[in-house]
Amino acid sequence: MNRQQFETKKSQSWLEFDTRIQAAAKRKPIEDGATVPSRFRKICYDLSLAQYRMFGPRLCDRLNSLAIQGYRTIHRKKGVFGEGVLKFVLFTFPQTFRREWKLFLVASAVFWIPFFLMWWSAGHDIAWIQAILGADGMAGLEAMYGKGSDPVEHERQKHGSNFQMFAHYIQNNVGIDFKLFAGGLIFGVGALFILIMNGLAIGATFGYVGYAGDPEKLWRFVAGHSSFELLGMIVVGMAGLKMGFALLAPGQLTRAEALTKAGRDGLPLLIGGSGMTALAAVVEGFWSAQRIDANIKYFVGIAFWLLHILYFTFTGRRRLGT
Repeated sequence: MNRQQFETKKSQSWLEFDTRIQAAAKRKPIEDGATVPSRFRKICYDLSLAQYRMFGPRLCDRLNSLAIQGYRTIHRKKGVFGEGVLKFVLFTFPQTFRREWKLFLVASAVFWIPFFLMWWSAGHDIAWIQAILGADGMAGLEAMYGKGSDPVEHERQKHGSNFQMFAHYIQNNVGIDFKLFAGGLIFGVGALFILIMNGLAIGATFGYVGYAGDPEKLWRFVAGHSSFELLGMIVVGMAGLKMGFALLAPGQLTRAEALTKAGRDGLPLLIGGSGMTALAAVVEGFWSAQRIDANIKYFVGIAFWLLHILYFTFTGRRRLGT
């Protein structure tokens, strides 16, 4: 087969390959995209054959260019950082959350049952709440949410600027996230304990403020960031419980293998939940601790709760292009 015969026979397949490569470069849908790797191998073979038979620099340069473009297309990074984050937020995180719905029920029950029981106890036996909060905790709540107090001014005197408040809140939230996830390694007991204690402490806070302070001030302050903080904590708790349950019931895997698999499968929960608690710190520092009309704060808080419900229920149910 001479050069002209070779080029005539192969030119159509080269043109088709070039068309697909150009479409990929422009992020357009690729017809028969799954065939690109096999077409690339044929281009490489044609290039080596053309070089071996010395069919001339023009043909070899053309095939070499196609081979380089094909290599870059097949082996390029999956996407820039922003694209990866977008994919995680729109697909990986909500899909993992729904797949682990049983863990969500467990973590939610472990947090919300102590929360409501402690809040309810304020109207029946305040001694339970006093035991949870202690003298310093009760004094702090009265200073912030007591009658005649100003939660915004209290936080500014305690922490300083908006950024300093944000830094304090994120340090607190990250600390809780770390304890929840690390606690899962103790066969899940640590994660359960942290969820229970947070449920008791937050429930005691609401109960005591209703008993001795001004609950409207508390509601106004926490409305905006509550969905991010509480749901984020529960989601990280899910990741910790997944690790713990893997250790308790590894199935046919060794405990090390089960722990590795659980960590890999639960990583989106840890990342997503930590991201939510980080956003809670942003909202708390730059929105909640501001003097804004209460109705606006309530509206924003309710909107955030509804958006979270819609997000976890519907986001990521369909892949792009399906």
